[in-house]
Amino acid sequence: MPTISVTMNRIKVVLKEKGIKQIWLADKLGKSYNMVNGYVQNRQQPRLEILFEIAKLLNIDPKELIQSDHEPKRKTTTHHKT
Repeated sequence: MPTISVTMNRIKVVLKEKGIKQIWLADKLGKSYNMVNGYVQNRQQPRLEILFEIAKLLNIDPKELIQSDHEPKRKTTTHHKT
């Protein structure tokens, strides 16, 4: 039986690591708290352009917001602009 790869976002983990509240993210994105909470709880996934916007707001590489079930868990690193 083939295995199904599940990709989930790490928004909840990154927000916690950075001490940022969901309501702040919702405000910055212009989205409702319920929409952002859906992303955070992995009930729904943000569109790619929203994922990139979240990464920019959190100052991290967009790849750090994605976690496949085949990847080891990782700690977030801050993306520095040069």
